[in-house]
Amino acid sequence: MQSTAKTPADYLAELPEERKEAMEKLRQVILDNLPEGFEECMNYGMLGYVVPHSIYPDGYHCDTKLPLPFMNLASQKNFIAVYHSGVYANEDLLHWFQEEYGKRVKTKLNMGKSCIRFKKMATIPYDLIGELATKLTVQEWIDTYESQIKQ
Repeated sequence: MQSTAKTPADYLAELPEERKEAMEKLRQVILDNLPEGFEECMNYGMLGYVVPHSIYPDGYHCDTKLPLPFMNLASQKNFIAVYHSGVYANEDLLHWFQEEYGKRVKTKLNMGKSCIRFKKMATIPYDLIGELATKLTVQEWIDTYESQIKQ
């Protein structure tokens, strides 16, 4: 479900009431924990956290007009999703996240390659998502992206 919202505030305003609190809390925990240099924007119809062109002029290899994506946050039809490119590209980070999730959350991890899905708002591990946001600096993400994804 891609939004046509032009700003993060507009995106949050159009959410169904039952999703607003969780989405606002996730957004804030990401903003509070992202290393310096990442910027929030609308990206692919979701809240995006990116490396701006001012830091990485090459942009995203799939569409160089877009900044380099790092994290996204979205309210999908049946779940809230946190997309984290680092867990897709960095196996050690993926294993760390899976292990920590198992220690902190009683429900089974629902995850794709970079997509962490939360169907029940009560089970969202906000502290873990905040910690995940801190795991890569802008330069570490650029280095990982260039070595693992951009070929």
